[in-house]
Amino acid sequence: MSDKRILLIIGGGIAAYKVPQLIRLIRAEGMAVTPVLTRAGAEFTTPMTVSVLAGEAVHDGLFDIAKEAEIGHIQLSRNADLVVVAPATADLMAKMANGLADDLASTLLLATDKRVLIAPAMNVRMWQHKATQRNLSLLQDDGILTVGPDEGDMACGEFGPGRMAEPEAILAAIKDALGDQPLKLFPVAPPKGPMLGKHVIVTSGPTHEPIDPVRYIANRSSGAQGAAIAAALRDLGAKVSFVTGPASVPAPEGVDVIAVETARQMRDAVEAALPADAAVMAAAVADWRVTNSAERKMKKDGSGRPPALEMAENPDILAWISGLDWQRPKLVVGFAAETHDVIDHATAKRARKGCDWIVANDVSPATGIMGGTENAVTLIRADGAREWPRMGKDQVARRLAQDIAEALA
Repeated sequence: MSDKRILLIIGGGIAAYKVPQLIRLIRAEGMAVTPVLTRAGAEFTTPMTVSVLAGEAVHDGLFDIAKEAEIGHIQLSRNADLVVVAPATADLMAKMANGLADDLASTLLLATDKRVLIAPAMNVRMWQHKATQRNLSLLQDDGILTVGPDEGDMACGEFGPGRMAEPEAILAAIKDALGDQPLKLFPVAPPKGPMLGKHVIVTSGPTHEPIDPVRYIANRSSGAQGAAIAAALRDLGAKVSFVTGPASVPAPEGVDVIAVETARQMRDAVEAALPADAAVMAAAVADWRVTNSAERKMKKDGSGRPPALEMAENPDILAWISGLDWQRPKLVVGFAAETHDVIDHATAKRARKGCDWIVANDVSPATGIMGGTENAVTLIRADGAREWPRMGKDQVARRLAQDIAEALA
């Protein structure tokens, strides 16, 4: 287990005095520890102690400008092999059970896609309270693993269950969790909703058009919007064929993933996925490809001149699927990522491509939308343009999915 990384969230309880020993035990097994200290946790153990023992800086704030410029809380939540909460206080358990995210610890727990192990610790009355037991039941139903609590004397002078498990027991639970087959933290529920029985093709991400074995033509698309749309349609009950280029975000669970690299591969994958009730062409497909791509890495020849690249136009997937006859989906949705005159260009694109809707957005550098977490779109239909306020890409996806469901109904 020497290649494993533990994201250790330290809650605010007297049991935090056991955390230094837990860190020592984890590191003795060859695992790395990334510590996150809550504001309350810092009242019981110091950032210096935790940092020295972990051998890494302590993370303790959600609004660290330097770290959050790179969306640090998302990276922390994804880079670990296991998330451990010790001590897991009643407050942290309540936040987890109800999806609250008002500090770094709770935000990490909501953003992670990894298994989570909690070591509860609190007063016996707090542990036995109906609210805590209800939260525990919800967490266990969500797949959260638990170790403890133990029964014994409390720091408050009472006796009963509520003592945090000993570091050795937590370490054993960590090893068990890492040794098992990985579980999905949030299992996908049986399909239901207004899209049940409908099949939707969603394309996403960039395409990579090779120049030589190590270079390619691409764009800055992260694939985040396409992935969010696929997830939103899945949540409404649709069967989703998710055709994705080399995106920087993971594909959602519960969809049929078809990974491709080039525009021509994407077009073939879309054709193979037909028939479908709707197609959402959210991918940022490269307009051009290199026809004389090299089999070996191109080298400088000393002339100071770049190699001559011969270009050819890639297949227009949106126009192609919009122009199909009997296999044409009932609803075809295209995207128009523009840097100027957004509405005019997108309206012209809808007419030129023959699709039903165009989702237009301004991706000029000043907006920060390309590769970012938010989007500001205008939905262009035959009956006019509908401007949406700037919102998170997940919210855009849910709104678009609902509109698609209504159109297909």
